[in-house]
Amino acid sequence: MEVLYNSTRSKKNPVKASEAILKGLSEDGGLFVPDRIPALDKTLEELSEMTYGQVAYEVMKLYLTDFTEEELKECIAKAYDEKFDTEEIAPMVEAEGAYYLELFHGATIAFKDMALSILPHLLTTSAKKNHVSNEIVILTATSGDTGKAALAGFADVKGTRIIVFYPKNGVSKIQEKQMVTQKGKNTYVVGIHGNFDDAQTGVKQIFGDKELAAYMDEKGFQFSSANSINIGRLVPQIVYYVYSYVKLLKEERILSGEKINVVVPTGNFGNILAAFYAKQMGLPIHRLICASNENKVLFDFFQSGTYNRNREFVLTSSPSMDILISSNLERLIYRISGNDSEKNGELMAALSNGGAYTITDEMKNQLVDFYGNYADEQETAKTIHDLYERTGYVIDTHTAVASCVYGKYKEETKDTKTTVIASTASPYKFTRSVINAINCQYDAMEDFELVDELSRLSGVEVPKAIEEIRKAPVLHDHICDKTQMKQMVMEFLGI
Repeated sequence: MEVLYNSTRSKKNPVKASEAILKGLSEDGGLFVPDRIPALDKTLEELSEMTYGQVAYEVMKLYLTDFTEEELKECIAKAYDEKFDTEEIAPMVEAEGAYYLELFHGATIAFKDMALSILPHLLTTSAKKNHVSNEIVILTATSGDTGKAALAGFADVKGTRIIVFYPKNGVSKIQEKQMVTQKGKNTYVVGIHGNFDDAQTGVKQIFGDKELAAYMDEKGFQFSSANSINIGRLVPQIVYYVYSYVKLLKEERILSGEKINVVVPTGNFGNILAAFYAKQMGLPIHRLICASNENKVLFDFFQSGTYNRNREFVLTSSPSMDILISSNLERLIYRISGNDSEKNGELMAALSNGGAYTITDEMKNQLVDFYGNYADEQETAKTIHDLYERTGYVIDTHTAVASCVYGKYKEETKDTKTTVIASTASPYKFTRSVINAINCQYDAMEDFELVDELSRLSGVEVPKAIEEIRKAPVLHDHICDKTQMKQMVMEFLGI
């Protein structure tokens, strides 16, 4: 059965998967959602005998129904190859009774590689299928990880250009160095004076500019997105939750059908939404544990039913989660409203105009699968320190937020079900924060000295992604005000 995609803000004109991927965002500002969540059509036992790539095909074919088997398998083969430093793509490490799903073994050592390795291939295939002759301009806002992963995925991909905006003082030094040293004639990177929400809002405004879209088309360009607002980013993320479950099954850590918990460090809500979709497909997940840092807008939402971004923005040691507008939450709101685009549109307008909205009690009752909590900076550092001291296993700051929140969940609920924690970045991406948490005596060292020290402490070889940027020249030094983003885009395109 074909799956079509509707906007969360309109019932008009459902589109095919390839069209939704090409557009990125609906013309009315809504996000594309599948008209139904398809059920897994292979048994968990059958899936447990498959490689990561094979599981990816079995999950993604159910959503991307206008792709042929050959097209989809070719995209998967190109994505999940030697770019990853482990054959199994997403290995799991057991530590203190939880399973850390390491999603950072790709080219840029963050979980964004899991989807952004395949998105360029899905996008260029979609362009061919829809006879698009325009050059596709990927426009992306990043809180640190999406930017580099998107740049690496799209660098020198024929028929595309990519422009990434990031908060100039809101990412780690390693994250920034990864982006500003990116090669590729079609790549552009800009630091903005503002935070991630400013960058994300600016990108959405550019997408919603109909006059600009018409002018771009006239000049032979069209926009698409590499953010998780693009359904082509979200669907591949569902795969690793299915894979983690069937891997536990294959290794006889769980019985078939046994429910597990999933813990996800969450900012823009895409990664945990993918786990929610996996559960809706029939994956036996008990609780979806949403872990926030001190920007705890999601924790407050799950507690009260009110989403309110009117608060102080906090720069933390887990910058990829320093977000007050969680774009992908809109997809969940749409679903719990009964796929009511009008109701969802009202709530999103309230968020846009006043910075807050409150869901109904009926909608709140549908969030029982979710548990929300948060970790402050001190708790995050302590979690890294204590896990290392007890086990020798080193985790990054975002994973530490998830690990800490899982501890709070266990204490509150006494739930001892098998639990998978999404480990979203290599500790090498946030070396200074990680090292300081383990032992602050190293604080005077330079960033790359800390990299070598972390390798010594952890016994883990320095990833290729870090070695590559150690002495790489800066190729992108553009900085602009948040009000100048459109101007920068037009300048880069020469229009």
